[in-house]
Amino acid sequence: MQEFAVRPDPDDPRLTRRVAGIDQDGKPIETSVVTERPLTLFLNGREIVTMMTIGDHPEYLAVGYLLNQNMLQPGDRIVGIDYDDEIDTVVVRTEQETDFEDKLKKKTLTSGCAQGTVFGDLMERFDEIRLDPGAILRTSWLYALTRKINTAPSLYLAAGAIHGCVLCEEDRPLLYMEDVGRHNAVDKIAGYMHLEHVSAAGKIFYTTGRLTSEMVIKTVQMGIPILISRSGFTAWGVELARRAGLTLIGRARGQRFVALSGIERIVFDGDPRGVTDEPVRLARKSSLPEAAALDNG
Repeated sequence: MQEFAVRPDPDDPRLTRRVAGIDQDGKPIETSVVTERPLTLFLNGREIVTMMTIGDHPEYLAVGYLLNQNMLQPGDRIVGIDYDDEIDTVVVRTEQETDFEDKLKKKTLTSGCAQGTVFGDLMERFDEIRLDPGAILRTSWLYALTRKINTAPSLYLAAGAIHGCVLCEEDRPLLYMEDVGRHNAVDKIAGYMHLEHVSAAGKIFYTTGRLTSEMVIKTVQMGIPILISRSGFTAWGVELARRAGLTLIGRARGQRFVALSGIERIVFDGDPRGVTDEPVRLARKSSLPEAAALDNG
């Protein structure tokens, strides 16, 4: 795949809007804000959930959501995906009925800005997955990826208030998805990989959000052995990463990063002295000095 085969489109008028207001001095301003719209997901005629999303790539989001909730298994054959923009619904149909009713009986509220919901047993299939022990991450790739991703046109740079996830291979960003919740962004990538037959072999996953248990579980479910974030960790996220043998790297900003799991995959071939700090205009809130101090405290 070529670099940024899929990437955010900050010029898409459906995804942001201009809103008037005032600043701290009482002066009138106009600023861009991201849109939110509901998307109701059906599986074989049954309503599953209504998600708040920016509205792009609804088919990938729907399939990725079902896969990551274990409502769809890799062997289930999808025969149709119907999206209706007027009523904000997407219907996924499979060749045979799926046995997902029990998933709806038990819900776990997950951490995150948009209150993601995971149905069923969070650990279902988790301990059965074996990540590639031969996968590596060169630090030269890491430095190149953070630079390319953070300088790419994005809704974040245009309007803020959004999370991004990127599927990478070596030093190349392949798929860049954004949404109001990081769980939506990762689900879009999972759906794309499934529908477009993209293998997890040799892939690296990058997120702008925190390295929570949810992010670790979804990355492991996709079979990707390396997860990188510019933000920090949760204790359960680290514990699960170590349990799965996932390489977990956080606080990846400029010259710095911290690895708390799977360090045997890291090859130190890049000289951090040649890596420049991020320009202030590209710095996300997790890169600001006060946020970094909180991370380290």
